[in-house]
Amino acid sequence: MAKTTEPTIIKKYANRRLYNTGTSTYVTLEDLALMVKAEEDFVVFDAKSGDEITRSVLTQIIFEQENKGQNLLPITFLRQLIRFYGDSMQNVVPSYLDFSISSLTREQDRMREQMSNALGSTAFDVIEDQVKRNAEIFDRAMRMFLPFGTGKEGEGEEGQAGQQARSADPAKGSAAASADDLDALKRQLADMQKKIDSIADGGGKG
Repeated sequence: MAKTTEPTIIKKYANRRLYNTGTSTYVTLEDLALMVKAEEDFVVFDAKSGDEITRSVLTQIIFEQENKGQNLLPITFLRQLIRFYGDSMQNVVPSYLDFSISSLTREQDRMREQMSNALGSTAFDVIEDQVKRNAEIFDRAMRMFLPFGTGKEGEGEEGQAGQQARSADPAKGSAAASADDLDALKRQLADMQKKIDSIADGGGKG
């Protein structure tokens, strides 16, 4: 189907059937997955209430793909992600995930080319280098709005003073713990990107 400037409207009915108003046909989650891969934008509405439910439907597509054995999301990553629900860092996580996947998308052609010519651990080096660059860029951005910064011991008077203040104030200690949670999420994202690389590399050998 040709791409359009306006997103295609998908209606979901009470019987869980999905109706593509652009083609006037019923579609499946697999059809919507193909639309996503073809970069065809769409929004999903509940036919009865009129509420937009695009997020939940996209989540269902991921669930279906994972059930088919096309696992992109490591168990440790999923558990860490669940822990962030209701956490003080919850509002930061979507921005970080969006930043990371957008960066990977922009670099995917260059990375595929490099990995196609790489052997052994060199392919992982390509991913790790990109992850490091992503983390460094995001760290600089995060320091602009994280409440108590991410200074570490030995980074000068400002970092030492911040640590002393956090030790005296439990609330600030909580902020430091949140920064540690962000570091943990970064590690999980790195694992996820390695998994993506492994699957792509395996597909290229087939």
